[in-house]
Amino acid sequence: MLAGQIRSVFQPIVDLDSDAVVAYEALARGPEGPLERPDAMFAAARAAGRLPELDEACRAAAFRGAVNHGLLAPTTVFVNVEPEVLDTAPLADLLAIAAATPRELRIVLEVTERALAARPAELLRTVERVRSLGWGIALDDVGADPMSLSFMPLLRPDVVKLDLRLVQGRPGPAVAQVMNAVNAYAERTGALILAEGIETETHLATARSLGASLGQGWLLGRPADGPATHRRSGELRLPPAECHSSHHGAESPFACLPPGTQLRKAPKSLLVELSKQLEREALRVGETCVVAATFQESRHFTAATVHRYAELAGATGFVCAVGEGLDVEPLPGIRGATLAPTDPVRGEWDVTVLGPHFAAALLARDLGSTGPDLEREFEYALTYHRTTVVHATRALLSRVAPAETPPPVPSIPSPRSGDVDHRSRLEELTGTDPLTGLPARLRTQELLEVATWDARTGGSVLAVATVDLDGLGSVADRFGRPAADELLRAAAHRLRAQLRHGDLVGRLDGTRFVAAIPGLSPATATSETARIASGLAEAVGAPFVVAGRPVVLDVRVGTALCPGDGDDVPALLGPARTPGGAGLS
Repeated sequence: MLAGQIRSVFQPIVDLDSDAVVAYEALARGPEGPLERPDAMFAAARAAGRLPELDEACRAAAFRGAVNHGLLAPTTVFVNVEPEVLDTAPLADLLAIAAATPRELRIVLEVTERALAARPAELLRTVERVRSLGWGIALDDVGADPMSLSFMPLLRPDVVKLDLRLVQGRPGPAVAQVMNAVNAYAERTGALILAEGIETETHLATARSLGASLGQGWLLGRPADGPATHRRSGELRLPPAECHSSHHGAESPFACLPPGTQLRKAPKSLLVELSKQLEREALRVGETCVVAATFQESRHFTAATVHRYAELAGATGFVCAVGEGLDVEPLPGIRGATLAPTDPVRGEWDVTVLGPHFAAALLARDLGSTGPDLEREFEYALTYHRTTVVHATRALLSRVAPAETPPPVPSIPSPRSGDVDHRSRLEELTGTDPLTGLPARLRTQELLEVATWDARTGGSVLAVATVDLDGLGSVADRFGRPAADELLRAAAHRLRAQLRHGDLVGRLDGTRFVAAIPGLSPATATSETARIASGLAEAVGAPFVVAGRPVVLDVRVGTALCPGDGDDVPALLGPARTPGGAGLS
């Protein structure tokens, strides 16, 4: 695949107040034939192991196309970068192209939360390099996954791009959660909000109501080889560059504490309790939260800690743990890295919790005292200063090793404005839990929102049953993680087999599933739901065979009815009741 065969088309980005085109997004196109569409082109490159080469060619084509078509200052060009090639993405060629232009070439680099989840250290380094060039950063697909809300303060994007489903879908709790977080971030930083997928006047009105000042979509302009001529041009004014404080880019989280911070001394036993309290705060914040922690050495990552962090991994957006001797993945769903004995973090005890509306960190330094482990002394500070917490979290994420396998791409139901950009989103696992084959958490919640909407407006009853499994950890300890995964797949198959073809079964997190049964009669819904819940409990509570031995899981099934017990997804998934007091344990 030769670089000369790749070209870019440019879709206008419009200032919604002035109706002026202030920027363009570069979208890649391949050679004429079966590889012209970007989804096919990138799939072929991945299969051939040539993704870095193709991504470089796409970015070079975007730069050259912008120059050739005169998309220079004051116009800005948005360019994408694939998460897999972040740390190897060569900037030299791009800089040479930019240097040869008669006027300044203004660039905003688009990244997604997938990039930080897969390669946090590499993405943070790339963002620093890009900012040093005077380029901007856009966080793409915000709202496609709650994780994007977690990472906004870490990347500090200049532009927040709302996923098209927020503009084209129905209002609901998920939309409210996204907009609370995005507008709080924009208010703190001055970031611009860009709404994608504006195809109708209704979409445009929705985008404005969501707080967007920029828009993109077929109503405003389709991708073309050159600049738009139907609207006047304007200038995209990004927020001022982040002020680099004295602790920005510090070597360790403890070094992020501002000068003059009051330090206290305490034994490890107190730090353990303070850490647990921060973990409880993280559970309260939930899926929009990032948790980062240090453990000095892997031996401090005890069985009790494993239990707590497994719960954190299932309930929050992103969890990482670093320490000497820790693995790249200390637990399923937790990112990690080993620390060199000379790393300053090796001598610290740090826990940071960062969400859209909450920030806290315990930052401590080992004083080198001897004696019983729980009596070892540290000097520490407990801070709720958001800027300090953000910098401390970045310091830990900069040490996290790349994921051995990239996480699945979030579900995107339709291409933006009828067009597919050059980041392929048609992977087979889109919207699907790769282990069980069931809808993943985000897709499950979307389907539940639709089902609750239908129940509220259609006169029938929706039954929701949550199924929690206990005992997978013991299976993994006795027989290995592959055996536990196979057992979980078998449990998902049993759940699916108990329900009708049109009923929903999805995986919410590690060992929690949900089933939704629509169209029940109000007169019989309670008894019918109890029957269904009993069948689910019996099916999954029956013995499984693992390595030739019978294994029985503890099963808890709770139910709720819509609209009787609640009329939105959080209410139905929250304090679900167990029918007739019956459950399997």
